[in-house]
Amino acid sequence: EAPEGEATAVGVETEGETEIPLVAGIIDPYPQRMVIETLDKNIVIQNPESRAIEDLDTALLSGAVRHPDSADFERTGNMFLFGHSSYLPKVFNKNFQTFNDIQNLVWGDIIRIQSSDTEYHYRVTKVYQTKASEAKVTFANETPKLTLMTCNSFGAKDDRFVVEAELIETRIISENGST
Repeated sequence: EAPEGEATAVGVETEGETEIPLVAGIIDPYPQRMVIETLDKNIVIQNPESRAIEDLDTALLSGAVRHPDSADFERTGNMFLFGHSSYLPKVFNKNFQTFNDIQNLVWGDIIRIQSSDTEYHYRVTKVYQTKASEAKVTFANETPKLTLMTCNSFGAKDDRFVVEAELIETRIISENGST
C-alpha cells in the first residue's frame, strides 16, 4: 500500500515486491513522446519520480504521464500511461484532451513510443471500458506491454477507457531524428 499522500494510480496493482527485469543495452530508458497516427496524436510523455497525487496531477497538465512504478525501456514489464480526456468545445490547456478518442482504437492499430534514441512500436490488442474501482493494471510482465487509461468524460466519474498493446518492433532513431 502506498504511503499517505502517494498513489499507485487508480486501479493499479504492484504485486508486492516483484522486480521488473532490466533490458540490456538501452541508453535512454524513459518514454518522451507517443505517436498514434490513426488518431492524429503526437503526445508528450511526462516521467515523474514521485507517486504523490499532487505531483501526478501537475504532470498531467503537460501531457500523458508514465506511472513511476510501471515499466520503462530499462525494465521489462507493463508501461502504464494515463492522461486526461475532455470533449468540451473549448479548453484552455489542450493537455486536457491528450487521450481523447483512445476508445476508438482497434486491434492492430500501432502506437509508437519514443525515447531520445529509440522508437518502440506497440500493436493494440484490446480496447475496453471499465470502472476505475474494477480496473487492475499489473506492472510486472514477462514481455513488454503498454497500457493506456483515461476517464470517460461522458460517463460516470468512475468510468475508464483502457487500451492494451504489445511490443512488436524496436527501431533506433538516427541523429537526424528518423527511424
